[in-house]
Amino acid sequence: MKQEQTLFQLSTQGQGLYEFTRDLTSWVAQCPIENGLLTLFCKHTSASLTIQENADPDVQLDLNEFFARLVPEHMDWLRHTMEGPDDMPAHIKSALTDVSLNIPISNGRPTLGTWQGVYLFEHRKHPHQRQVVAHLMGM
Repeated sequence: MKQEQTLFQLSTQGQGLYEFTRDLTSWVAQCPIENGLLTLFCKHTSASLTIQENADPDVQLDLNEFFARLVPEHMDWLRHTMEGPDDMPAHIKSALTDVSLNIPISNGRPTLGTWQGVYLFEHRKHPHQRQVVAHLMGM
């Protein structure tokens, strides 16, 4: 059994989905592991991870709009407001989505479907530097 680990640094420019499939696939291809399991972990409480369609950019826009309507800002009953009106809604959105993903690796490649991409889902309005840990185990 072999293991590899790296840290992806992702720059965001505000709320939305940021695809990093290409960087992820490139890193996996450099690893000496042909078959195994890739675990991704987002080191933040106001951003998350998701696998979504990467062919039509409207999918990302619609997802962002859906979550904005599902968890709006300025809910007067929220107590955690010191970091701005988008902070607690960002925590709620992160709790509703995933902060970790598992992707099987086969023949040195993530086994993603034809139209699937891996995204960091930024829930805050302002730019951030986000970190995603990638851990690959296998043979």
